[in-house]
Amino acid sequence: MATKQKPTIETPLDGGTFISLQKSANSEGDLTMETKLNLLYQLQQTDSKIDKIHLLRGELPLEVKDLEDDIEGLKTRVDNLQVELKDAERLIYQKKMDLENAKSLIEKYTAQQNNVKNNREYDSLTKEIEYQGLEAELAEKRIKENTLLLVDKKAALESAVTALQEREKDLEQKKSELDSIIAETAKEEDELVKLSEGIQAQIDARMLAAYKKVRLNARNGLAVVTVRRDACSGCFNKIPPQRQMDIAQSKKIIVCEYCGRILVNAEFGQE
Repeated sequence: MATKQKPTIETPLDGGTFISLQKSANSEGDLTMETKLNLLYQLQQTDSKIDKIHLLRGELPLEVKDLEDDIEGLKTRVDNLQVELKDAERLIYQKKMDLENAKSLIEKYTAQQNNVKNNREYDSLTKEIEYQGLEAELAEKRIKENTLLLVDKKAALESAVTALQEREKDLEQKKSELDSIIAETAKEEDELVKLSEGIQAQIDARMLAAYKKVRLNARNGLAVVTVRRDACSGCFNKIPPQRQMDIAQSKKIIVCEYCGRILVNAEFGQE
């Protein structure tokens, strides 16, 4: 039977997560190793409580952010459509002026044809009339195109405005729900954050950095765990009896060989 290969544990520092601290931790500071481990466990428990408070908010923060992004996008779309509407209206107005001008010139040149003195003048006026006739046709074509475009833009603008109003209502509701949850837990969270900061101030920088690195990458944010039913309570892999005895003595940093979490005395939890 093939032997189960233990995964390589990534290090956030220079050696291997908490492993690199095993030699140096005993010589740093005046605190005993048991006290250091207990502080780490207290920090983990406090941070886990903060995580649970954040978990109560569920997907609301993300939903609020998504709605805010949607609203910004819709506002931009509404602004662009309003500009396009004004451009279309301006073009229609201009083409109507061009059409009226072409018709006026056609009438003028037609009247002048009755008073020409030779064929050359007549032919010249005829060409002008034909040219203005083409200008009038082109203006009418542009007017029809932009009138249809105007209808589409107005419909799109109305739809965008409606969607924007709906998103704003949804955002108001979601924000209200989120604010309510935050208000209910604000005092408790503030107390826990202060407690966490107080504990962190007692832990040396290298050990705290390792804790934060492992916590960031670990499932459920657990970097410090106890042994339960002869197994790591982080990854649930079995811990050998001799290793359990070392953990219970709290004389050195012991790391789970499978998940890289630091293992501490189960009695810390009872305290």
